[in-house]
Amino acid sequence: MNGSANFSHPQIFQCNLTLSDIQQNLTSPADLEMLAASTQILTSNPEELTAENVTAAAEIANTLLLSANATENVRVAAVATVSQLLNATVPDDTKAKNATLGLTVTLDQLSVNLSLNLNASQSQIVQPNLVVQSAQISAAGTQGVQFTSLKGDSDSFTANRIQLNRNATQVVMGNGFEADALIYIQFPKGEGVRGRQTDSNLSLGFVLYQNDRFFHSKLYTRRRATIRVLSARVRGQERNMVPQHVEMLFRQINISGMSLYDFSCVFWNYSQKDWSTSGCSKGNTSDGLMRCFCNHTTNFAALWSYRENYEYAEALDVISIVGLSLSILGLVVTIIYHIKENFFRKSHGQQSNLNSKLALLCIYLSLLAFIITFLSGVQNSSRQNDTKVQSDDRTNKIPKSDEHIEPDRGLCTAVAALLHFLLMATFMWNSVYSTQLVLLVRSMRRSLPTHWTPLSVTLGWGVPACFMVITLGVSYRMHNPLGYRQEEFCWLAALDKKQQFNFGKPMFWAFLLPIGLILIYNIVLLVLTSMATCKVDTRLTSNKKSSLRRRFLISLSLAVLLGLSWTLGYFVLLSSEKTHQIFSILFCICTTTQGLQIFILFTARRRAFRATISRSISSFNIPLNSTQYNLQRKWKNCNMNQSETYKDLSDIEVTTSKTL
Repeated sequence: MNGSANFSHPQIFQCNLTLSDIQQNLTSPADLEMLAASTQILTSNPEELTAENVTAAAEIANTLLLSANATENVRVAAVATVSQLLNATVPDDTKAKNATLGLTVTLDQLSVNLSLNLNASQSQIVQPNLVVQSAQISAAGTQGVQFTSLKGDSDSFTANRIQLNRNATQVVMGNGFEADALIYIQFPKGEGVRGRQTDSNLSLGFVLYQNDRFFHSKLYTRRRATIRVLSARVRGQERNMVPQHVEMLFRQINISGMSLYDFSCVFWNYSQKDWSTSGCSKGNTSDGLMRCFCNHTTNFAALWSYRENYEYAEALDVISIVGLSLSILGLVVTIIYHIKENFFRKSHGQQSNLNSKLALLCIYLSLLAFIITFLSGVQNSSRQNDTKVQSDDRTNKIPKSDEHIEPDRGLCTAVAALLHFLLMATFMWNSVYSTQLVLLVRSMRRSLPTHWTPLSVTLGWGVPACFMVITLGVSYRMHNPLGYRQEEFCWLAALDKKQQFNFGKPMFWAFLLPIGLILIYNIVLLVLTSMATCKVDTRLTSNKKSSLRRRFLISLSLAVLLGLSWTLGYFVLLSSEKTHQIFSILFCICTTTQGLQIFILFTARRRAFRATISRSISSFNIPLNSTQYNLQRKWKNCNMNQSETYKDLSDIEVTTSKTL
């Protein structure tokens, strides 16, 4: 670092060359440097490479690295090409897989022979995604070798963060030491060292891959994790120099919102063309490092699986609990009174509006069942975050994927399905009831045709049941229940992995879309019903305050019953940060107290209900302390009868006579 810049000799390139042209011209030793540099340039944008380009570039790099005429510049350019191919993403292509996998074998050979070819004790080629380290070590002068890739500010490999300890007795972890990947090879101790007759050299080679894109596994599916692969090779003349112990450390690459669940220590089995755990075991995890042990040298990796750190919904706030509790109380009283007055009391014309009474009862029942289920079961009691990290070294099994999802335990899914069904049923019965009102008011009929009752029941309960079953069949899987429901709380899934609203999730097409259509339908019917009622009822056509008040109460009662306050939920989804909080509070208050509002508007306002409550209160005898007085008065020659008149709260006059 003397402040001066050094440039290599200029090279002349043929800009019209393609990868296919380069493959055909590799027979000429004189042009290898130019062809290697051209290949590096043509693969400098790996995201644009096709499967055919990757295959051709891999075969070119493989030929260059195996060539006996390859110079140091050729090897560096070829390794740079391989490093760029590690960033290429191509579809499933057999030729590309075989070509890139063949490169790993060539790189292993290069790592062992590189220092021999250069006649040096050690040498390395470092590229952003690939490191090739080679060393020649005296067999009598070492007990172990440690290769380390240190953690830096970026994920790219740099030469100053690659270290090689040629004589280590154990894994070296100094103060402030942070490694991304480490491998320690221990050779036989004691008699093995003293018994060596010759001081021969060992050829060691290490290859570190930034990711596992050259190792296509059928057993392990990688979606978001970055798996580093570390290869080690030892070649010597003495049998007692076979590695006795191989220890590795791999640092997990953190993913936002995820934490380590389990990992497996594996090596690449070329005969099976997949990962294998044979001869490997796993140790503990500490400081983000996963420890692995193997009894042989090859391409190693630690395959890990993450689990998402869910932010579970907090317990319902006081407003929600109070509102829902009052709604439960109001709906219970409303249901009891509704059944008593409309189904048990015989009155003239009871059958004339049976459909409307049945629809009202179903609205009350479904809404009550929804609130009870929501209040008692919406919090997820079987949380994935409660499961422990699998750190047992006896369970060195290859995970199926880098994303761990707990198998469904059933309870939360059942609650989500029941909530979906009950809320859909409530809105469907709202539509049935509003349709009945429009038909009765506009047609001036006292009753509907007889087939309307079974049709109403089919629509009110059957359609929501079909929605629930179809939604479960399309999006629910036992091994991955989160395609149907959320993990944070028991309700339909709505967000993708990036916490963005996903229109392909059930929350949109199985709830928001049909409920939105039902709300629009109910709003139209509310307007039609209000207009028709005002035309028919002469008490509502005047401009008096009582008439205006009556019209307002009729419209308000129908709006509450039809659940139009749920439209605020759509404003919550669409609003910005400034208005989001306001709509959220309004939505919470209006929806949690819907049952209480129904009780006030449809039950408490009725004169007959108030009279019943009054009679019930007056029927209670309250014992009081009393003193008896005897009054005597003399009347002359006559008896006088006197009557007293009383009026109760229900405007019923009762006359009681008593003689004094």
